[in-house]
Amino acid sequence: MTESLDFLGQLDPDDPKQASQQIANKLRAAILTRRLAPGDKLPSQPELATRYGVARETVKRALDLLRAERLIVSRQGSGAFVRAQTQRAVELRPHIEAAFERPYVTIDFAGFSGETLRDALAEALDKVRVGRLAPETIAVRVLISDMAAPMALPSRAETQADDPAVRERAERITRRAADGIIDQVTELGDLGLVRSATVEVRMHRASPLFKLYILNGEEVFYGFYPVTERTVSIKGEPMAIYDLMGKDVPLFHYAVTDDDTSHGTQFVEASRQWFDSVWSTIAYRYDA
Repeated sequence: MTESLDFLGQLDPDDPKQASQQIANKLRAAILTRRLAPGDKLPSQPELATRYGVARETVKRALDLLRAERLIVSRQGSGAFVRAQTQRAVELRPHIEAAFERPYVTIDFAGFSGETLRDALAEALDKVRVGRLAPETIAVRVLISDMAAPMALPSRAETQADDPAVRERAERITRRAADGIIDQVTELGDLGLVRSATVEVRMHRASPLFKLYILNGEEVFYGFYPVTERTVSIKGEPMAIYDLMGKDVPLFHYAVTDDDTSHGTQFVEASRQWFDSVWSTIAYRYDA
């Protein structure tokens, strides 16, 4: 971290608690008071060891305590980060930017339209354009529902049934987001700012009930779409529909750790397997 770490304080030699417990307490306080916000990277183990004048093993024990409390997550090769547990979708952005610090960026998305992904990508891609981020390759896969096909959601509230006009509106939203992702990512490749920039979009005929983001194969954000009744304008007329509200849904955060049996590692692996299984079986090409 480049900013001052003074808020982390120093160890108290008169405190009977072990040094690892003291360090954990100081980091915990910084997290709970949001001096270290969701998505922030913690100082490295060597930095903490130097600051507190202890061995790295002592720091490791402190981080293990915070990890057990689900306050932090460790990403292989990147360090420890404040867990973004049940945070709003806008807080996906710092994690996407962190993903772009890797030389090879992969992002898989499954859900309704990808609007949140499109908007979150925009800031990271702007930083690539101005040279603040410099990945070598970017590969994005988007898995969305085919709104041209009849499905349960979104639907007309009055009949609780599929309605072509409702689906036509949803299809416009879906295509606008998918095309936006394609355009803004592939532009970087066209400009020669990255060696390779690809977006592949596939569709399926299942109703979207949740959203899933997999960043660099090591980090997952998962959230459910609540079904809500609201009135929208369709062909100039108000219509009550059952709609999927995804913009501000809570996202649950999971990350691969060094422990193959950890909940985060297993959830990420299961998410990857689910995505690949749908992608390679019932999904078909999206025609932009």
